[in-house]
Amino acid sequence: MSKPILERDPADPHKPEVNPALKLALELGPLMVFFFANLRGAWLIERFPALGHVGQPIFVATALFMVATGVALAASWLLTRTIPIMPLVSAVVVFVFGGLTLWLNDDLFIKMKPTIVNALFGFTLLGGLAFGKSLLGYVFEAAFRLDAEGWRKLTLRWGLFFLFLAVVNEVVWRHFSTDTWVAFKVWGIMPITLVFTLLQMPLIMRHTVDETIPK
Repeated sequence: MSKPILERDPADPHKPEVNPALKLALELGPLMVFFFANLRGAWLIERFPALGHVGQPIFVATALFMVATGVALAASWLLTRTIPIMPLVSAVVVFVFGGLTLWLNDDLFIKMKPTIVNALFGFTLLGGLAFGKSLLGYVFEAAFRLDAEGWRKLTLRWGLFFLFLAVVNEVVWRHFSTDTWVAFKVWGIMPITLVFTLLQMPLIMRHTVDETIPK
């Protein structure tokens, strides 16, 4: 039987383990490249004149973001021989919208990428609930053991949170400068997500199943 290409279920005992720090670096690395390239785009073009053909700093940043995203996925494959699902979905959107950004010389598309990804995740989770499926349980089953009501509430909250992030991205890129949007994308989304995650701990504690109690 051939090995799966996509990452295994979190509860799978044969799922390869990746150092958490390395995993975080692979996930945040492309964003850091994007931020640095946009911030120092003129410097990069001066040092590497070939980048001048790409265009303004935001376009140079987009091109390097696409390269870094591909490198991160390749590194994940080399380390685990599987491809993580959520980063893969995000990468597909990066390649499509990044490609459109460079082809049409319009930064609108790369700015819309977080909106598309977050809306996709949000509607997927909420759509699953509409059909009686708490899809978040398949992602975090290895980390938490919740009852059905707990998974339903957590899935609902994360679904709404993803839609919130999509709306926030739309507000920021439409009403602020490109540099402000890039900074918010890199330095704003992560703290917001961390705070939201911590706020879910009371719900998780209330609905955690005590597996030591005999059935």
